[in-house]
Amino acid sequence: MGDGCVSVALLDRFDAQMRWDPPAGPGVRIERADPVVRERGSHNLIAAWDFGAAETESVVAREAAFFRALAEDVEWKVYAHDRPENLAVVLAAHGFEPEERETVMVLKLGDFDDASPANGDVEVRMVRTPADLDAYVAVTARAFGSAPKSTAETLAARTTGEAADTIAALAFVAGDPVAAGRLELPPGRAFASLWGGGTDPAYRGRGVYRRLVVERMRWARARGYGYVTVDAQETSRPILERIGFIALTTVQGWVLAGRE
Repeated sequence: MGDGCVSVALLDRFDAQMRWDPPAGPGVRIERADPVVRERGSHNLIAAWDFGAAETESVVAREAAFFRALAEDVEWKVYAHDRPENLAVVLAAHGFEPEERETVMVLKLGDFDDASPANGDVEVRMVRTPADLDAYVAVTARAFGSAPKSTAETLAARTTGEAADTIAALAFVAGDPVAAGRLELPPGRAFASLWGGGTDPAYRGRGVYRRLVVERMRWARARGYGYVTVDAQETSRPILERIGFIALTTVQGWVLAGRE
């Protein structure tokens, strides 16, 4: 992947492993309600589907009614290569609201060169204690300006115990937690993924985010993963590209507020 091009085969592999056969972490169950694949839990997701343009209206209406009857929110995650062509129009017509489009970035860990000197002012540590979890939530709120979707309780369920599939990380400057992010490690998959990376505004521009990304990539490689992916906003994309990530596709979430 050194030429900056992503093969169709890699995109197909991502879809097969992460969308059509999504990993069911703690508190998540997979439902196959033909023709869609749902992830159900603290965050409901339509992960994959297979229907044509003529069926779009009926399928979207069914899914919207299903989650409204449960009074639960759901995200329909639409990638650039997804079909049918009329999906976005029909989602909007049924009350789904579009989120910001992001770029799915990918890096082959075998190509990752981490020989560059570390920023000695920044220390990255795994979250291990209840106090760490509280700090993670507080830092994330400062970074993004609002309370995160993940609470200390939901993070604890994902990061501890035999079924744990997530590492939460904190970056410290002079002993103070200033950035936070997760590394998800789905068993039996080639793709680890980075989520929630955010830095306290007072500490941006000091290499904290880059260090947080690099340390999580090292952890993923040590656990045998072949690739790391990130759903990147435009603010973080240049940093990721300098590390070696390239674009796999783009993605846009469409969210239905099932709760009144």
